[in-house]
Amino acid sequence: MKLRFLTYNVHKCIGGLDRRYDPERVRETIAHYDPDIVLLQEVDHAARRSNGHRQVDLLGEMLDLRHRTWFPNVRVRGGGEYGNAILSRFPLTHTRNIDLTIGWKKKRSVLHARYRVRLLGKRGGPKTRTVHVFNMHLGLSGPERKMQLRKFLQTEPFCRLDHRTPVLVAGDFNDVWGTLGKKLLEPAGFRGFATPPRTFPAYAPVRSLDSVYVRGDFEITKLMRSRLAVAKSASDHLPLIADVEVY
Repeated sequence: MKLRFLTYNVHKCIGGLDRRYDPERVRETIAHYDPDIVLLQEVDHAARRSNGHRQVDLLGEMLDLRHRTWFPNVRVRGGGEYGNAILSRFPLTHTRNIDLTIGWKKKRSVLHARYRVRLLGKRGGPKTRTVHVFNMHLGLSGPERKMQLRKFLQTEPFCRLDHRTPVLVAGDFNDVWGTLGKKLLEPAGFRGFATPPRTFPAYAPVRSLDSVYVRGDFEITKLMRSRLAVAKSASDHLPLIADVEVY
């Protein structure tokens, strides 16, 4: 059975070029790919620059994805805050935010969500699996990112999950040199694409800052970046879309 995931740094729904606040552009970009689970970074709440919107609910309602979780990381000058969010077609059974902040650095975290996903079994009957999704936004320096990933790998609930449990880790890794997966995630049993699609900056991408990795009874069958014209102006990142087989 296939699931479609989409990970997207929405930049508070502010365009990377025109600096215009326009949630509709983000909605149009996401809706085009009809994902089952959406992982978003830089999602505003009560900030003046985004009209005071609670964007996790605004986008969830616009996309008709009613199962949502959000956690703030950074306070915004003048009021409000932003953080990571996950939107889903499937009921949420558990959620937790895991702090990955290193010392005095900017606050960072990974947002965990657990779902019971009803699938179609090989013989045509229904099958239910527990799926763990981790949405992360890592720091801007190389040593910081490595420390954050090591911290994640040693933190519950991930460190106690069975090696066959379907786990997806995705988000804005800020992985400028494309080495985090090979150095840290692959030794922990994760699989991804050796060269993820370039996603930054959105209007002319040259860096693969965003990534998707799976572990357990999961397999990525397709990974692509958005090539929609609207996506080039909706944010400063392009979204990644991953088709994943659950078995």
